[in-house]
Amino acid sequence: MDSSLAVSISTYTEDPTLYSIKAILVMDNDGARLVSKYFDKSFPTIKEQKTFERNLFNKTHRANAEIVMFEGLTCVYRSSVDLFFYVVGSSNENELLLMSVLNCLFDSVSQMLRKNVEKKMLLDKLDSVFLAIDEICDGGILLESDPNTVVSRAAVKQDDIPLGEQTVSQVLSIAKEQIGWSILK
Repeated sequence: MDSSLAVSISTYTEDPTLYSIKAILVMDNDGARLVSKYFDKSFPTIKEQKTFERNLFNKTHRANAEIVMFEGLTCVYRSSVDLFFYVVGSSNENELLLMSVLNCLFDSVSQMLRKNVEKKMLLDKLDSVFLAIDEICDGGILLESDPNTVVSRAAVKQDDIPLGEQTVSQVLSIAKEQIGWSILK
């Protein structure tokens, strides 16, 4: 093998690493940050993060694609009603891995928000969303890609109020929800 070819191949390959996720973002339909978690020093200041987020949103908010190479990073994204979900990895990262993280995040949030994935509901359950992100990824390492497991670990139980302390409307809404889920299964 030609030594110049061997050198050029080795410069383009990186050592395998578990640190595959650089950032997880959720923005509204105006490009404003709702949730952001950065896992490395690619964007060390908030100003750089916001600039990256604004430019990423401007590039993706009208596109119908699911993946984009942006500023040397691989970004997978998905939109729902008035929210945009992003998972960012290095340019060499496997897109299928990033997409599995994105799908897990979206499906987990969807379950936590009871299929009502919109800005107002997300802000109401923001603590659970951050817990879900922490269950999916820790320090850039993928921990879990099953949304049911993530939701069960990150769930903040509010349905454990004793029946005698619940209002009639709470009891009816819980019963309606349980009937709806049993019909869907």
